[in-house]
Amino acid sequence: MRTSQPELRDTFLRRLGSRHQFYLLFDNIPRVYFFVKDIESRMILGSRPLLNRLGMENPDDIIGKTDFDFFPRHVAENFIRDDQAVIASGQPLINHLELWYNDQRMLEMFMTQKHPVFASDGQVIGVMGTVQNYEHNKQQVIPYAAVIRVVDYIREHYGDRIKVPDLADLAGISTRQLNRRFVEVFGISVQNFLIKTRIQASCDALLNGDKSIADIAIQVGFCDQSAFTQHFRKHIGVTPYKYRSRSGCLMD
Repeated sequence: MRTSQPELRDTFLRRLGSRHQFYLLFDNIPRVYFFVKDIESRMILGSRPLLNRLGMENPDDIIGKTDFDFFPRHVAENFIRDDQAVIASGQPLINHLELWYNDQRMLEMFMTQKHPVFASDGQVIGVMGTVQNYEHNKQQVIPYAAVIRVVDYIREHYGDRIKVPDLADLAGISTRQLNRRFVEVFGISVQNFLIKTRIQASCDALLNGDKSIADIAIQVGFCDQSAFTQHFRKHIGVTPYKYRSRSGCLMD
């Protein structure tokens, strides 16, 4: 009697000593970052490239951590929102554009795939996925070309005086369309994305330099220290001075 194709597959899978061995394949695929999370979006495992990108040596150290341990809050919130949508629906998220760390630890556009992980009883118990640079998926990101153009500009010029209508002109679409696309991709408006980019840059400057808080405020694009402090406290939860002080860097 000839074995059907599904039976052939199922027989093979039952013989596996460990189904975890499949993820080891991703250890040797350049610039592809593989992960598995549980139903609460806690990390269960990650490929070696992912561990390296997140600055971790031991594979066990990533277990139980969340995106909040590695990324700015607004970025982590988007990751977990997408995780939970996949878990709730049981449907994959394909060719999704989002921010992730590049080699220089700067946030850049990447392409993500997320799939639900099913238990033997059919219940969704987590999510698995890959992240890779969108340069290898140019056809898939064509609908987001305007967003990519604006994100790249903001990342390079966040310290300049930037107006949203000028960004819309750069993208070749209306301000309303640009804001709608940013909400679709990041869950926030263009203006909020710009502010969050400036806040992220200021965090790096506060911890890794000796400039005054007033100078950092101007450097990252705020009109003065007062406005900077107001936005910083709103997004980080403490003032720039307290943020720097907690790191042991009392410079102002």
